[in-house]
Amino acid sequence: MSPSSLIVVASLLFAIMGVCVKLASPHYGSGEIVMYRGLVGMIVIGALSRWRGESLRTPVPAQHFLRSFSGVVALCLWFYALGKLPLATAMTLNYTSSLWLAVFLLGAAAAAGRKPAEIGLAMVALVGFAGVVMVLRPTIEHDQWSQGVAGVLSGMVSAAGYLQVAALGRAGEPDSRIVFYFSLGSIVGGAALATLTGWHGHDARGLGLLAAVGVLATVAQLMLTRAYAQGRTLVNASLQYLGIGFSFVLGVLLFDEDVTWMAMTGMLLIVVAGVHATALRTRTAAPARALPERR
Repeated sequence: MSPSSLIVVASLLFAIMGVCVKLASPHYGSGEIVMYRGLVGMIVIGALSRWRGESLRTPVPAQHFLRSFSGVVALCLWFYALGKLPLATAMTLNYTSSLWLAVFLLGAAAAAGRKPAEIGLAMVALVGFAGVVMVLRPTIEHDQWSQGVAGVLSGMVSAAGYLQVAALGRAGEPDSRIVFYFSLGSIVGGAALATLTGWHGHDARGLGLLAAVGVLATVAQLMLTRAYAQGRTLVNASLQYLGIGFSFVLGVLLFDEDVTWMAMTGMLLIVVAGVHATALRTRTAAPARALPERR
């Protein structure tokens, strides 16, 4: 498959994963879903690494801990939002990570006394967060403040995690090792949260949904990794926003969700701003290697 095809399929798989998370949420807490998602991922990546003869031993365990911590926090917040908000809304809020990366770059540039495309990044961030306000308005009107805040925070914490992924890439860590330790962190962090909030029993449907979340997320992550290794970063990042469109269609068809014109306009603003933010980062940041911005 071409890199573009891989991105499109991966975005669809992540949207279907969101459906499975939403269906599993009435029966499991977000910590439990995160833990089982990590368990499946660790088994798959561990087996794949063994088959390839790749070592999972790392010289930078502290960096993996930081990446896993931020990633697991973001994942717990995102899964909580997916269970409570309309599917497209929760997916869109998580996709604001590119906007938060723009904000982080602005802060770093200001601290260092540099001005790399500051005006462009600032305008992109303003447009994107105007879209966030429009997307959140129905959520606020229905007194779903905590769920909306969780969705926004999932995007912000994800952005911090992506910076740590880039640092691991510069340290020479392979993608499979990064994903493996993130999966391990998901098991530990998800189990810790589930211990605090309570564990739930299983039935065949619940186990099927949990397994589907893990398999879909892992396969999609592997597809993204290959696509970013072979394709163009800006094209790949732009195509990833198809996940919002897939989520919108699935939400309407499966959950009869009513998305207002204001929310749809906000989603469009976030997509446009996210693509432009990625373009500006690609030109100014010059990362050591391109890494997929999904989990």
